[in-house]
Amino acid sequence: MIGCSLFTLSLLSLVLLVLPVQSQVQEFPWARPISRVGWTASTNSFQTGFEASRALDNNFTSHWLSANSPTVDPVLTIDLQRLHVVTGFSHLPRPGLTQTAVITKHVLHVSEDGSLWTLVAQGFYLSDTTLKYSFFTPIPARYVRLTALGEMSGNPAVSVAEIQVYTPVPAVNVTDFRPVPPSQGRWGPTIQLPIVPAAASLTVDHVVVFWSAYRTDEFPGGTGGTFTATYDLSSRDIQSFEVTNIRHDMFCPGTSIDEQGRVIVTGGNDAPRTSVYNPATGGWTSLSNMNRGRGYQSSATIGDGRIFVIGGSWSGENGNKHGEIYNVTANTWARLDGCDVARIQTDDPRGPYSSDNHAWLFPWRRNLIFNAGPSTRMTWFNVTGRGSWREGGMRGTDTDSMSGTAALYDAEQGLILTTGGCTRYSSAPSTRNAHVIQLGIENQVPSVTRIPDMSHARTYHNSVILPNGNVVIIGGQFFARSFQDSNSSMPCELFDHIARRWTVVAPLSIPRNYHSVALLLPDARVISAGGGLCGRGCIWNHPDAQIWTPPYLLTSSGGEAARPRIVSVSGTALRPGATIRITTDVAARFSLIRYGATTHTVNTDQRRVVLRTTASGLTYTATLPADAGILIPGPWMLFALNEAGVPSIATTIRIVLG
Repeated sequence: MIGCSLFTLSLLSLVLLVLPVQSQVQEFPWARPISRVGWTASTNSFQTGFEASRALDNNFTSHWLSANSPTVDPVLTIDLQRLHVVTGFSHLPRPGLTQTAVITKHVLHVSEDGSLWTLVAQGFYLSDTTLKYSFFTPIPARYVRLTALGEMSGNPAVSVAEIQVYTPVPAVNVTDFRPVPPSQGRWGPTIQLPIVPAAASLTVDHVVVFWSAYRTDEFPGGTGGTFTATYDLSSRDIQSFEVTNIRHDMFCPGTSIDEQGRVIVTGGNDAPRTSVYNPATGGWTSLSNMNRGRGYQSSATIGDGRIFVIGGSWSGENGNKHGEIYNVTANTWARLDGCDVARIQTDDPRGPYSSDNHAWLFPWRRNLIFNAGPSTRMTWFNVTGRGSWREGGMRGTDTDSMSGTAALYDAEQGLILTTGGCTRYSSAPSTRNAHVIQLGIENQVPSVTRIPDMSHARTYHNSVILPNGNVVIIGGQFFARSFQDSNSSMPCELFDHIARRWTVVAPLSIPRNYHSVALLLPDARVISAGGGLCGRGCIWNHPDAQIWTPPYLLTSSGGEAARPRIVSVSGTALRPGATIRITTDVAARFSLIRYGATTHTVNTDQRRVVLRTTASGLTYTATLPADAGILIPGPWMLFALNEAGVPSIATTIRIVLG
């Protein structure tokens, strides 16, 4: 959004490439470097004159270089000489303009004693020569071990010029260190990604597909290309590729999952384009262009399977971004000028460019769409004919809440949780505000209840609905500043939807702010990723992800809770109103959560439906909601929850219209 800030960051990145290595050791708001006095380094592989000690000699012009052997994975081990609480590791590739010997695929372990090792990060570093970072959940360690599994150009030798290890801010002594209790959940090892993910979707083959922009770490472009990475939840395999065949730079578009489970992406840097990711082929193809170029708009799949979009003046014409709708079957777009974009605009002083972004859209009964924000003025949109709108009232006494979040945690009851945001797109204080909106009769003004504030003010955060109806809030800043990690709200929070109260849960070890994403996974965990996309070498880039295990999956001692199991389901392609029979291995209750796709805090796909069942032993019968405006067509995760509230691994069902 802020070109001058991005230009400054690009200059900073260029300067960093030529400064002495001592100047390249970065301080972060959440982590600081540990003094390296007395450290030693060892390795299983080196070339004479390029020993492991050269990664600790404070000399930018020297480096460790592994042997040129294709049969040995080079390992670099650092001995910190005593225990520290560590939360990060960085290394600088060897100097010069060469692109060889740069580590890409890797694993990172730490140890207290040098014999028992704990995995803290794995995956791929960005394929360039900038400083490489791995941040992870704080843990006591004396030893840090980097294992190189791949190199940028495919050669066997790898190199490191200098390394650094980080400890948390505020400082924690080893003697005072206490792991986060199981009641707060647990963040897993860091998953390093070959891109900075600014958007993401869960696919029906249990893969998370991430995408960024025309480059892996920067968004200006509109050059007809986008970098994509996929993370297979079963194999943990990471793949990446540049998408150029569709001529679509998909930076910060609208995202929606259609009836078939395909990811439909609209606009972004190449403003009018529409593309689709098909899990069946693992690739992107082009669809018809929109009538208006858009970027930072919102889109939503409605009850009849069409996809509605509105707003998005970041790309294309500034203003007049009224609604339009996509017919998936016919591959055609129709204008809905009666769905007036002015209804969603905030009072941002920069006008439509910043005020018609990221609408909180909720498809509802009979193809109506409710817009809950971020403007304080709420609206019902009707997509019949040329489109129209009706008043939806004000969101209580809330302020404009740009880059806040909204989550439909009980779709049949029409219960929406809204959180945070701020009055301007950037450079303004965030709020702790939280409200519950209850939709009632279509086209009528819903009720709005102010509930207790969050513990932390947030903008640019993410909300994820859990199978039990609670909502986890991840990341954000208490003072919104695009492309920065200052003011980060590191503790996460959990909304109890029954008691309507907040609990602070396990904190982040990596800030998740502007351009971060989060999604519910089929194993009832949550993946959180990204942040930044601010240029080569920008220290606020976060090309990584972590998976949060919620408290319901942990015992009081920190072990894995016993899960219920879905034994069988009577059908996996069902119409609204159909009867479904589910057999489990223990007594259970059930919920459906739609697959999610997200960018810029917006995930219009996610919503939860509670199934009301009758039981015959361990076989349960339920009638699905009959209105497709509630049970939106497309893929859903079916969860069974036992009497203790522990969810099963989900079974995927697809709601179909034909």
